[in-house]
Amino acid sequence: MAKEKTVFYCKECGTESLRWIGKCPGCGAWNSMVEHKEVKKTKANRGFINTAETARPLKIDAIPSQDQQRLATNMSEFDQLVGGGIVVGSLTLIGGEPGIGKSTLLLQLAENIAKTGKKVLYVSGEESMYQIKLRAERLGVADDNILIYAENSIEQILACIESENPEFLIIDSIQTVYVESVDNTPGSVTQIRESAAYLMKIAKQLHIATFLVGHVTKEGSIAGPKILEHMVDTVLYFEGEQNDMYRILRTVKNRFGAANEIAVFEMKEEGLVQIINPSEIFLEERQEEKSGISVVATVEGTRPVLIEIQSLLAPTFFGNPRRTSSGIEHNRTALILAVLETRAGLALQNQDVYLKVVAGMKIADPAADLGIACSVASAFYNKPLPAATVVIGELGLTGEVRRVSRIEERINEARKLGFEQIFVPKGNWTHIKDKQYVKSVETIGDLLKALKLQGKQ
Repeated sequence: MAKEKTVFYCKECGTESLRWIGKCPGCGAWNSMVEHKEVKKTKANRGFINTAETARPLKIDAIPSQDQQRLATNMSEFDQLVGGGIVVGSLTLIGGEPGIGKSTLLLQLAENIAKTGKKVLYVSGEESMYQIKLRAERLGVADDNILIYAENSIEQILACIESENPEFLIIDSIQTVYVESVDNTPGSVTQIRESAAYLMKIAKQLHIATFLVGHVTKEGSIAGPKILEHMVDTVLYFEGEQNDMYRILRTVKNRFGAANEIAVFEMKEEGLVQIINPSEIFLEERQEEKSGISVVATVEGTRPVLIEIQSLLAPTFFGNPRRTSSGIEHNRTALILAVLETRAGLALQNQDVYLKVVAGMKIADPAADLGIACSVASAFYNKPLPAATVVIGELGLTGEVRRVSRIEERINEARKLGFEQIFVPKGNWTHIKDKQYVKSVETIGDLLKALKLQGKQ
């Protein structure tokens, strides 16, 4: 007879504990530990995949090579995002704020795949079939190869999969489905983990490309145990606010392609429309004659992208000046401001600093450090940067400008959009073939001097 074990899980991050504790040791959340009873599995049902090919270990040279079969979605931006198309038998998790476009995107992907003759099964645990039909009519989605199934039970879903034999499966969402043999409510840590395990087994054994929709917590991470993100092959996150017209889909994890890739979509009445050249969208409303604006060349996955950074400085009336940033990590902002104060002589201790990355983008590329610093310096001296200027480089604590990777791709993207003055680290200078529009700098002081951003405030 199966044995029951009582454990406690953090509903925010999934950290496991044998006893209840007030503060989660994993994420630091208070009163987030929830009691769950787990049934110990027998040897017969352990593991996910039991096939003839995995019955015994093989030498690596004896394993036959196989080409990855991919499903084309007819959306070039999405195909590039996931590495060239959806891999057959893969398990993908997509998360984002409510109303940002997860179900809309998946319904559009379902139609594009169905048009190629593939059978698609769309399983919804949140909406009725009639609600999905209304959304499909608004998006203009109509294809006989798309099957809609409103069900929460994993056992019933698996039975439907066996009878219909789809090639593309959508589960909307993983927090609403449940395994009947597990004595927990849908959305609990145990149910999410067990449901994902069943779906992963089906995807791998039957070679079904599967998408799971995941709800997010108030911090923006996917709700449920962290093991959920480790189990799946690909994790996609929607960035930005649902009220913005642009939606940014980012690859956080991808076993079949590059991570940190982005695809940009515009939300319209007919659904999500892909943006072929994101750099043009991010810069279309740029005002060159305004202070506090700079343009940086970042690399998102395999794609160079030009992004505008805006800064605003205001006198502080309190003892501690405010440091507010959107799209830039707070500690990174504090570090760059400290370097500007200490190494470049900017008196920021009595200034509130507000930083923003346009279009809801989030920048993690170190090469954007110089752009952030130049934006703040431009706002501090109230002087705009020279027209058609791009800055690229990482900023060190001593004020030095450090070299960055893939400098040629960044320069080519800037030249493609008509920028005629590109500042790069001195360490990258020897690796640049065409130096006609490129200038090198060694320190942040040298850069501010070249941009004529020094003088009285």
